[in-house]
Amino acid sequence: MDVVLHYMFSLILLLSLLLNPCYCLLHRKLFNVSKIENEDQWQTAAATWYGAPDGGGTDGGACGYVDSVDKPPLSKMVSAGGHSLFLDGEGCGACYEVKCTENGACSGKAVTVMISDECPGCALKSVQFDMSGTAFGSMASPGKADELRKAGQLNNIQVACSFGNSIAFRIDGGANPYYFATEIEYENGDGDLVDIELKQGHKSDTWLPMKRSWGARWALQSSSGSELQPPFSIKLIEACKGTNKTLVADNVIPLNWQPDQVYRSVVNF
Repeated sequence: MDVVLHYMFSLILLLSLLLNPCYCLLHRKLFNVSKIENEDQWQTAAATWYGAPDGGGTDGGACGYVDSVDKPPLSKMVSAGGHSLFLDGEGCGACYEVKCTENGACSGKAVTVMISDECPGCALKSVQFDMSGTAFGSMASPGKADELRKAGQLNNIQVACSFGNSIAFRIDGGANPYYFATEIEYENGDGDLVDIELKQGHKSDTWLPMKRSWGARWALQSSSGSELQPPFSIKLIEACKGTNKTLVADNVIPLNWQPDQVYRSVVNF
């Protein structure tokens, strides 16, 4: 990560096992925030911010989201995560609701951030966020964003990714007829993606396993030396606490797919 500004402060992190029916540690999208009423359910952690004060932290980062972090629905509301959040790439796309409670600059209103990058130097505590300047400042009262960036405390809870009913497949710029790679964005659910499979054409019944190349990117290389045959259907398998959920986006990648394009499904977890 390109660090332009980097400030440290305390944050409060919710790790609610009581309200979380699927309590994978600090994973995503768990429950309605309106149910969180007991302040004893919040824990302390560490947080920093980096990049320009009104920036998105970095251009895509280790999750491979490229410039989508600057565009809706993310709109720079992203964060890098230490090891317990990034999870070697499995934490990419996880969403957390954060709010300030113990600093005069805090608005007290919660905002949602998504993990889009890795913070390998985050070792202040077992849980650490390294937020974009935009996300950090958005928790402040009007006119107090700079004050908040210098010091403060942050409450953090796990909530559902709220990007609507569409999963986005961002095709890698190096993809070609023999090699298909895609980043998976805006995935809802209560666990982590553990397996992605691809089915070719309209008639095939064979699902081919894709491999996580890095971050949120999954790839498939033709093993026969022949071109892969679109349209592609994508099967996503999400796991948490021993339970798997499966979702299929039928023919989501069209016949005339192109690198560097985004294709959206009409389904989500």
